[in-house]
Amino acid sequence: MPTYRSLSLEELTDLEKEFVEYLVLNGFTAEDWVKMKEQDRAGADQLIDVFSDVVFEGIMRNIKYLEYRSEKFVHAFQCHSEELVLVAMESKDETGVNFLDPVFIQEATVNPPDKLFVQTSSKKYSKRRELELFDMIQAGCVISDGGLFKALCLKL
Repeated sequence: MPTYRSLSLEELTDLEKEFVEYLVLNGFTAEDWVKMKEQDRAGADQLIDVFSDVVFEGIMRNIKYLEYRSEKFVHAFQCHSEELVLVAMESKDETGVNFLDPVFIQEATVNPPDKLFVQTSSKKYSKRRELELFDMIQAGCVISDGGLFKALCLKL
């Protein structure tokens, strides 16, 4: 069972070159792989699970920023080695704002309307950093370049 999740067939197809390199590094020839898929499906699935973990571990280790957006708020996270720093912009009441609108986000980070507020907090990871970031992505966060986080920090 993988630590994260098994890559889908589409994801594996996109990573075919990397998977072939992974097989070669682990001593598998193309013939070995074909034979394993035909005769030991559980073993082939386990090999895919291990490869999936390698891929996700690499992605999670490189994450520096995450974002979560809803109609009523936007949360931007800076992902340090020991803690997460949150900068959030939220609506104080029914302002009719929609944080899912990218134009609004761009305008609000430059000149936030009066009914919006920006706040920050931080927390230590409750489990291993990479696993917590993976869970956040599974819950709807997306990896970002940090632009929104930095823009919101300027509004503090």
